[in-house]
Amino acid sequence: MPIDQDHDPQIDPGAFRTVLGHLPTGVTVVTAAGADRPVGVAIGSFVSISLDPPLVGFFLGTESSSWSSMEASGHFCVNVLCDDQLELCGVMASKAHDKFAGIDHHPAPGSGAPVLPGVHAMIDCRIHEVVDAGDHILVVGRVLSLEAGRDAPPMVFYKGQYGSFAG
Repeated sequence: MPIDQDHDPQIDPGAFRTVLGHLPTGVTVVTAAGADRPVGVAIGSFVSISLDPPLVGFFLGTESSSWSSMEASGHFCVNVLCDDQLELCGVMASKAHDKFAGIDHHPAPGSGAPVLPGVHAMIDCRIHEVVDAGDHILVVGRVLSLEAGRDAPPMVFYKGQYGSFAG
């Protein structure tokens, strides 16, 4: 049966989430040096976009309280989490006012955004473009520097649960 091109089908949000949950994703924390304090948010929608120029991106909900600080800084750093960093992920996914209280970090070389301790990798970026995408925005970053970190399994999100990749 062909789809009516003039009418978008109604997709149940719960079914959408369940079906798309069958795609495993890496887990990252995107950070920025805010004007008054560092900000960070857990992200499961990070993607490599282009090799030349080196571009990466992530999707962020339009309701994110961290976006205004990230946008104002003009930069961000992607921290790729290891499978044993679930507690850190939980803090960065929370609505806490100061997510960095008691968390050691150092500034990324290009942006000054926080690099978290013991991450699998870090990718330091300048905001290149922001694209509206429904109830999210796509933030595209131009890579300024990057570095592999700890040699440990990455954290993976799959079917609503966190785990690791057994390679």
